[in-house]
Amino acid sequence: MTLLYFLSLPEDNIRHITWGGRGGHTPAVYEVIVSAGGAVPPAMMQWRTLCCILLVGAVAVTCKEKGHVSVILLGATGDLAKKYLWQGLFQLYLNEVPRGHTFSFHGAALTPPEKAEAIMFNSLKSLSCPADVEADRCALLKDQFLKLSRYRQLKTAENYTALHQDILISLAEEDLHEAGRLFYLSVPPFAYADIARNINASCRPPPGAWLRVVLEKPFGHDYESAKKLASDMQTFFQEEEIYRVDHYLGKQTIEQILPFRRRNQKHLDSIWNRQHVDRVEIVMKETVDAKGRTSFYEEYGVIRDVIQNHLTEILTSVAMEVPNNLTSSDDVLRAKLELLDSLHPLEGSSAVIGQYQNYAQQVREELEKPPHFFTKTQTFASVVIYIDNMRWEGVPFLLVSGKDLDERTSYVRVVFKDQAFCLQKDSARDTVKDPCKPRQVVFHIGHGELGFPAVLVSRNLFKPSLVPSQWQEAPEVPNALSLFGQPLSDYYVYRPIQEREAYSILISNIYRGKKESFITTNNLLASWKFWTPILEELERTSPRVYPGGSETSNLLDFVIEHGGLRFLTDENLQIMGMEQNTNAFASTQSKFLGSTMVSNWAEQLIEKLAQDIQRAAEEAVKSSGSFHLALSGGSSPIALFQRLSRHHHGFPWKHTHLWMVDERCVPFTDIESNFGSLERHLLQHVRVPYVNVHPMPVHRNQRVCAEEDMGTQVYAQDISALVSNSSFDLVLLGLGNDGHTASIFPGSQNGITGDDLVVFSRSPIKPHDRMSLSLPLINKARKVAVLVLGKGKHDITTLISRAESNPNKWPIFGIKPASGQLVWYIDYETLFR
Repeated sequence: MTLLYFLSLPEDNIRHITWGGRGGHTPAVYEVIVSAGGAVPPAMMQWRTLCCILLVGAVAVTCKEKGHVSVILLGATGDLAKKYLWQGLFQLYLNEVPRGHTFSFHGAALTPPEKAEAIMFNSLKSLSCPADVEADRCALLKDQFLKLSRYRQLKTAENYTALHQDILISLAEEDLHEAGRLFYLSVPPFAYADIARNINASCRPPPGAWLRVVLEKPFGHDYESAKKLASDMQTFFQEEEIYRVDHYLGKQTIEQILPFRRRNQKHLDSIWNRQHVDRVEIVMKETVDAKGRTSFYEEYGVIRDVIQNHLTEILTSVAMEVPNNLTSSDDVLRAKLELLDSLHPLEGSSAVIGQYQNYAQQVREELEKPPHFFTKTQTFASVVIYIDNMRWEGVPFLLVSGKDLDERTSYVRVVFKDQAFCLQKDSARDTVKDPCKPRQVVFHIGHGELGFPAVLVSRNLFKPSLVPSQWQEAPEVPNALSLFGQPLSDYYVYRPIQEREAYSILISNIYRGKKESFITTNNLLASWKFWTPILEELERTSPRVYPGGSETSNLLDFVIEHGGLRFLTDENLQIMGMEQNTNAFASTQSKFLGSTMVSNWAEQLIEKLAQDIQRAAEEAVKSSGSFHLALSGGSSPIALFQRLSRHHHGFPWKHTHLWMVDERCVPFTDIESNFGSLERHLLQHVRVPYVNVHPMPVHRNQRVCAEEDMGTQVYAQDISALVSNSSFDLVLLGLGNDGHTASIFPGSQNGITGDDLVVFSRSPIKPHDRMSLSLPLINKARKVAVLVLGKGKHDITTLISRAESNPNKWPIFGIKPASGQLVWYIDYETLFR
């Protein structure tokens, strides 16, 4: 089958043209003679957009038909279809039919045709043509597209079988071969498995034709759910048949990042690295709130909604190694996966989170929650990410997104280090290429004051090269407009020659099989594996409340500190059930059992305790030359150890002696060993002199905690010899659910009173045998800190706050420093379970 196609030409080049073609219907074949000044007959006009023509001089040459593509849009009456997908499919039709394909479009949903057809065709009537298409021609194109579109109810397996048979019959009647079948699933993820099963069972195209199944996010809620969803899809489809859409990858500016890096390689090779880049900002701000979407947001929040997918994908394009062949989907996707695998694991201090003030009330109204309902869902988040490779080691990548903010904008900003010193005054320097002005590359995705997608490069960096058929230097930019503190005249500004909608670009890429624009299973799971731990940790963290819009002022401003993030300002947060105001970052001080109490959320409390320990260490070293710190075992101090090792690089470890408050009678290699935990979480990561580390001698003479080995006496002698007056500078304790502290348990015969510095004790739980500092020795310390974390400690904390002091019943009451200070560090979950 060959077709002869029409292309608009200068009138004196048009001679005898034979009309013909297919767009889902076969027209009659016409022979038309158009003289100079003549017009194409209206009956023929629609066909000139349906195919291509090859011309040699004035001779028209036929080109082969490429086959028929059946497009099935599930969720055809939904919001996404109405706003973007039908328009994207119409654009695909306009672009591809002239190149030889024919199409049919099947809108599908669960709704019966009598209700759904009107909704779908109302959406089709609102389709628009590109600005360069004349109104009459646009009307003809839309009419043709409508004739090729029909609605089908796809609810049962029989419906899918019937669709398959109808497609085959239609193709046979028109003598067309099927090139491919595209299923676009604009439906909730819970429906994927049933739809996939039906497609695989009875609606696959015949051999030789391709199948492409398109999925919309969310692709899971965490690593395990994403893995399950991916497994379901792989049961029915091959990896090359699955196209997961992240619509941000269709944004023109984001699409340009890799080509920009390749085309400007000679300029970027020497500066796109840790030696020259100060930081990278990837930002998406929204002015709208979550009203109408609170059910979705309660399940996902802003990190799952935007940061885990859109912003992380952008990060890979900015930071990955650029493959030699950008046209190879496999090479691009492999490089992205390598980058994802090199991301440094996140921890609690890597993020700051917020929630706009009206969110909780909106949830109560929309989800019919009780008046006292409280939610920790984030509507704002900023996360700092580091990459463990030679190019980017130590460079912070800031991923920021939020709702109900002061402006709508999104961008990527690569900020270069200010390494120049300029001796002459500003007026004497080149105002355009001044080396002392800020240097940055900005991929402006859209909106904001600039108002259009753009790539901007500081003029004191280099003049960029972009794809000339797609991008042009902006001819006019407002002189008064500035971007990131610089007037636009300080930048080379490039914008698309023709702005295109993201879904139109992605649908075209699906049709062309450009897999690099989509999320593969491997990349999806790598991303979720990276994000799931921090998401689980943030579920225990309350977000900072902000008013929303411009009233938020500087409440969400943050700073990078010790490799993590913290808010710049303190902001009072009203906690349910608490009369006083507490604080989302700075810790609150009050009294507990007559001593100072510091309270906050667990992460901030640990940060405060770590700061206090470092301050005590610096004071001790300054006054006496050394710092003696005694540490308890258990799970509570682990977060403190990690905080000290990762963020307190100025800690005087060289002059610090580490002692154990208590130890379980097991070998140090045993998982139950307190010293083993200290070694894994702290000692392997800091430089403490070997001779300054003092584990309890529970393992002597190939025995564990044998009285005759005199381990308690040996440790007491070491303390007396090395610690002035046997007074530790700081002792860190915990609180057990039964009121014990160190390893002094209720009813203990030793350790509550007496002259012994170190004692053996007996625990009611395994391992039963312990060694512990005695309470009299602990009370000689200059400072004692008691760390209490978690809901599980609420009952014992409440009990001892009301009970009479009785150290034999509750040994914690025996902590009464003789001349030192006792400070309780208690988190909010303990206080207000």
